[in-house]
Amino acid sequence: MPKTDPNLLRTILLLSLCFALTGTTSSLTVSASPLVGFKISDNQALATLPLSFHLIGTMLAGIPASLLMKNVGRRYGFMIGTGIGAFGAASAAGSIIYSNFYLFCLSIFCLGILSGFAQLYRFAAADVATHEFKTKAVSLVMIGGIIAGFIGPTVASKAKDLIPNAEFAGSYLFVIIFHVLIVLILLGTRLPRPDDTEQKGKTRPLKEIFSQPKFLVAVLSAMAGYGVMAMVMTATPLAMTEESSHQFSDAAFVIQWHVVGMFAPAFFTGSLIHRYGPVPIIFTGILLNVLCIAINLAGTDVFNYWSSLILLGMGWNFMFVSGTTMVIETYSPAEKAIVQGVNDFLVFGTAAVSSLLAGVVQTSLGWRAVNLSSIPFLGVAVLALLWYIFRNAEKEGIFLVKQDSTA
Repeated sequence: MPKTDPNLLRTILLLSLCFALTGTTSSLTVSASPLVGFKISDNQALATLPLSFHLIGTMLAGIPASLLMKNVGRRYGFMIGTGIGAFGAASAAGSIIYSNFYLFCLSIFCLGILSGFAQLYRFAAADVATHEFKTKAVSLVMIGGIIAGFIGPTVASKAKDLIPNAEFAGSYLFVIIFHVLIVLILLGTRLPRPDDTEQKGKTRPLKEIFSQPKFLVAVLSAMAGYGVMAMVMTATPLAMTEESSHQFSDAAFVIQWHVVGMFAPAFFTGSLIHRYGPVPIIFTGILLNVLCIAINLAGTDVFNYWSSLILLGMGWNFMFVSGTTMVIETYSPAEKAIVQGVNDFLVFGTAAVSSLLAGVVQTSLGWRAVNLSSIPFLGVAVLALLWYIFRNAEKEGIFLVKQDSTA
């Protein structure tokens, strides 16, 4: 970051803080919603359905949120998403108090919409950063997830009994405070309004945009990374508490460190991508995911869950940030909103399907089957990367060399 541009640094740090506070609600939902679903649903196989609704909300919000921000700007768009999230948190608390499973699913869907808006914080950072700093700006914003990784499960654990006979209702009421803080921060954040080039500039046909090899491999890599993470992460609280008889505090501890694994690499992921290019970093993420699965298959002690979920988070970070970096290089300003929206729609759609399958597979076949079911996602990513490498070998040289942004 240039020392002569403190306003830019301030903006990126504020975006990171907003992402952190929003992520607190998401990490709370990851920790608590499968257990809430398990207790208030008539069909325990649907225990992870609320988390699937969260990811469906994230998926469906991607395109509308992008198009909304194209017209009203990032700041007001984020405020609207935060308002929807506050409503969802209050509704989630009420649905737990009255043991209404389907209202709980709808409430978590609203929190998923908030998450869909929040995913655009990384693109907002890229918008305000210089060309050389875009990758690092994306990583810096995602560092906020470390804060979320500790606060969310802590709120879930400490406030879960705040309201008698309604576990986790108090947790959801508590996070509304964070939504208020987000709005206050956004009021003091300077984000550029969409200009005429972005709103009225020339665009290519959608087929041409979405058939770019770089776009395809970027999206497939991010889809695979999120698919594996959603599959394993969603099933973890159920596997630990119901199958392995660990305490919820142990599951919350594991989820905390998983989220740290997701976002702590952001301190250096941007630098690694800048030096080596995104393709080698995606391959590294795939290897970390394979190691995660191997550890899970080796045993079910808390240490196994803890170490594997950290690796799972790191693998996701490498694949997701690298994919985001590649996507940024595939559109013009006028194409930005639709490309970002479609990217998030596909990525979080994969995550939603994976999270729903996780509950069914976990309750029907167990933890081992959950992990084995994740392997095909990684196979798709490997095939996509090999296709991209061989297709661009002559243009870009050996894949271990930094990728050319003109692919």
